[in-house]
Formats: sequence, structure tokens, C-alpha cells
Amino acid sequence: MIVRIEVRLKKGYFDPEGEVTARALKDLTFPVNNVKVSKLYTIDLRVEKKEEAIKIAEEMCKKLLANPTKDEYSIEVLLNGEINEKI
Repeated sequence: MIVRIEVRLKKGYFDPEGEVTARALKDLTFPVNNVKVSKLYTIDLRVEKKEEAIKIAEEMCKKLLANPTKDEYSIEVLLNGEINEKI
């Protein structure tokens, strides 16, 4: 079962990579107001149940993928390549 985890900065935290990207896109004359950078992990788990995949993905976020001080995250469960549930 595949889970997709997006990790992004919480509101109020400065995103230097997003700022640099926004400035570069503006320099290229794109009509950009703002850019926020996030990390997207697509992970193929050896589990059968959606609930188990969600539980494991939550543990991954808490133990490694997200810093609870500055990051928030969302989890999507994909079945047959399609989004089944978004948390």
C-alpha cells in the first residue's frame, strides 16, 4: 500500500528556500505572489490495511520525517495509484 506524506513548515515560520524561489521566478517575469516549499514522500509499505498504513505513516512523521516544533504534515493513502484517504 502506498502512502504519500507531505511535510511543510507551520504558519509563521520563515521559508528561505521559498523566498529565493519566488524571487527567481519573479526575475523570470512569472506573476508569482508567494512560494512555499514542502517535502513530498511517496512510500510503498508492506501492509494490507489502510488503518495500519496510516498508523505507520504517523509514526514515521513523529520519529523522523517531521519536526513537531516547526513542521506540519498530511498523509494520503493511495490504493491502485489513486488517493483513497487524505489525513
